[in-house]
Amino acid sequence: MLTKRLALVAIAAAMLAPARAYARSEEHIVRITNFAFEPANLIVAPGDTVTFINDDNAPHTATSSGDFDTGRLDRGDRATVTISGAGRFNYRCTFHPMMKGSIIAG
Repeated sequence: MLTKRLALVAIAAAMLAPARAYARSEEHIVRITNFAFEPANLIVAPGDTVTFINDDNAPHTATSSGDFDTGRLDRGDRATVTISGAGRFNYRCTFHPMMKGSIIAG
C-alpha cells in the first residue's frame, strides 16, 4: 500500500515538473509621458516582454546599446521587446538623452 502511494506521488511530481520549467513569461508596460519613462526602473524575469507606449506629443525611443531599440515611437505608437537574458539593461531616448530608465532581469 505504501509503495503504491509513493509511486503515485512520484508520478504526480513528474507530471508537474515540466510545468514549472516552462513558466509563462509576463508582459510589462512602460508608458512614455511628460518626457519620462513610467516606471523608470523595472524588475522582470528573463523571457518577459516589455511594451513601451508613447503618450507624449513628441517622438521618443527606448534604446539600450546592443540589447534593444524600439525605433521611433510617435504619439500612440507602441513597441514590444523581449528581455532574453539576466542582467541590467539601461536605456534612454535617443532624441532626448535626459530620459533614462533601466530594466533588471534575473
